[in-house]
Amino acid sequence: MTTVVTGATGGVGRHVVDRLVAAGERVRAVTRRPDSAAFPDAVTVVAGDLAEPATLDGVFDGADRLYLFPVAATAEDVVARARAAGVHRIVVLSSGAVTAGLDPSFHLPVEQAVERSGAEWTHVRPGEFMLNRVWLWGPSIRAERTVREPFPDVAWCPVHEQDIADVAAAALLEDGHAGRAYDLNGPALVSRRDQVRAIAEAIGEDVRLEVVTPQRARELYRAQGGFAAANADFLLGFEDYAGNDTSPDAIEHLDLGALQLPTAEAVNGCPARTFAQWARDHAADFS
Repeated sequence: MTTVVTGATGGVGRHVVDRLVAAGERVRAVTRRPDSAAFPDAVTVVAGDLAEPATLDGVFDGADRLYLFPVAATAEDVVARARAAGVHRIVVLSSGAVTAGLDPSFHLPVEQAVERSGAEWTHVRPGEFMLNRVWLWGPSIRAERTVREPFPDVAWCPVHEQDIADVAAAALLEDGHAGRAYDLNGPALVSRRDQVRAIAEAIGEDVRLEVVTPQRARELYRAQGGFAAANADFLLGFEDYAGNDTSPDAIEHLDLGALQLPTAEAVNGCPARTFAQWARDHAADFS
């Protein structure tokens, strides 16, 4: 059988590809930049852009399964093309914000398009990605061994991208996951102060934590560009998923106590990866 993986060079998608290849599956990896994609020889790399469904002509031919990166504006069209080509199982990279009722416009429409298609579906709903720390803190740690953070003592249960990939691959490869939505988080609450400590330990050097205002953090993220600039207002509490104005105070006063959230262990039986393990896995990204 053949599985199409969209967003194949992304933080989760590349690990999904690896797991499928390790299982002996035929994989068709879709990327906007096939010339720069680095995959095993067994992977068929094809050009395609989910934002422009016309570029996906032929991508789904002969495929049985699809790992779908979320692009709400074109989800109906993309899913229709996949179904017309014979894809019968679709696993969606979604978000825990859907479960919380906070995301009516980005991930939820993709889930709904897949459910309406008649395909076997599974939604993988991670919470905060540990990988965000590379995109947000990586530049200042590499350049100055410094993190500038407005909410040092706020804690959450960020999830390792490899746990997300494990669950997505299981849902693609195994029966028994159809009609399920899996919320995924890390195994423990970790404050941002402790995340900085874990990264410092992983790279074997001190990393200074400088507490700044949310307004200053927003200025820095916008100047940094990329993921940080694109998501500054949302990540710092200035707006919600729908783009409505909110206050950073809601983040600053967040208290989750002894909250325990579902992890990948409920699906694959393996303990969820810790932030300290993630930091070791990504030490090179901060060096």
